[in-house]
Amino acid sequence: MKRPIVVSGIRPTGYLHLGNYFGAVRSFVKMQESYNCYFFIADLHSLTTHPTPDNLQAGVKQVLSEYLACGIDPEKATIFIQSDVPEVTELYTFLNMNAYLGELERTTSFKEKARQNPENVNAGLLTYPVLMAADIIIHKAQFVPVGKDQEQNLEMARKFAGRFNRMYNCELFPLPQPFTFDGGDMIKVPGLDGSGKMGKSEGNGIFLYEDPKEIRKKVMRAVTDAGPTIMNSPKPEPIENLFTLMKIVSDPDIVQKFDEAYARCEIRYGDMKKQLAEDIVNFTAPIRERILDILKDEEYMARVAKTGAEKARESAQATLKEVKQLIGVKRLF
Repeated sequence: MKRPIVVSGIRPTGYLHLGNYFGAVRSFVKMQESYNCYFFIADLHSLTTHPTPDNLQAGVKQVLSEYLACGIDPEKATIFIQSDVPEVTELYTFLNMNAYLGELERTTSFKEKARQNPENVNAGLLTYPVLMAADIIIHKAQFVPVGKDQEQNLEMARKFAGRFNRMYNCELFPLPQPFTFDGGDMIKVPGLDGSGKMGKSEGNGIFLYEDPKEIRKKVMRAVTDAGPTIMNSPKPEPIENLFTLMKIVSDPDIVQKFDEAYARCEIRYGDMKKQLAEDIVNFTAPIRERILDILKDEEYMARVAKTGAEKARESAQATLKEVKQLIGVKRLF
C-alpha cells in the first residue's frame, strides 16, 4: 500500500526557532514514519528578497543542519534543496501560462509584500503562488502542512492543479489538502514581545541554534506588567504568552507553581523568567550541539543533499514527462 505523499518547504532566511519546531518540525519527525515525505529548502523562493550568494548558501546549510538535528531522517524522508530539482522550474513555466494576472495580484501575500516593500515588487513575488504550486504538485502531493499565512497559497495550488486537469481532460494532479496534525501536535508558540506568534523576522524569537547567554538575555527582557492586584484574575496576553512558553518547555509542577503564585497575586516575574530561561536552555542545548556537529561535517550534508535531490528528481521527472505528453511539447523525433 502506497503511503500518502506530503510536501513541505521552508525558506532559508534565518535560523529555526521554537515556533518552527513545535509548530511544524516536531510533527514532521512523526510524519516521516507514516507518510512519503518531501521536505525541501526553498532557496529559489528566497530570491525574491535578493540575498547575497554567501547569505543564501549559509542559510541553506543552516536549515539543512537544523532539520537533521531535529530528527528528520534522510533514510525515511526526502530532504532536498529546491534548486537541485530543475524540473520544478520547468513545471513552474508551464503553470505560469495558465495563471492570470488578476488572480495573482489579488493574493494577500502579494499585496502585503508589495505594500511593505514598494521598491521590490518583482515578478517572482507576483508568481510566488505558481512556484509554490509547482513545488507541491510535481510530487503529486495529497497533503501540505501549512500555517494560516500560507492557506491562500495552498488554495491557489489547488486551483492551478484543477485547472490543468480540466484543460487537458485528465486527472494527473491530486488536489492537495491542508494537513491537520492529530492530537493538537501543532502548537502556536508566542513571541517574547507580548503579542503575536514567534517569527523569524519579528525579533521576538528564540532560536534552536542560539547561545544560552543570548537566550537568558532575551527571556529576561520579555514583556510583562506590574503584576496582578486581584486574586484569580485573568492573565493579560503578554503574561499568558510567558505561561504558554513555560507549558511547552517546563515540567507541569513548575508551571503549576507559578500559576498558583499568579492567582494569589504573589507572582515574581523575575523568578519566573529565570526558570523559563533555564528550561529553554535545557531543551535547546541537545539540538544546538547536534547542529554544531552536523555543520562541521560538510561531507555528510553534501551526501544528504545529493541523495535527496536524486530521489526528488526521480519523482519530478516522472510527473514532468506526463505533463509534456499532455501539453504536446514532448519531442516526437
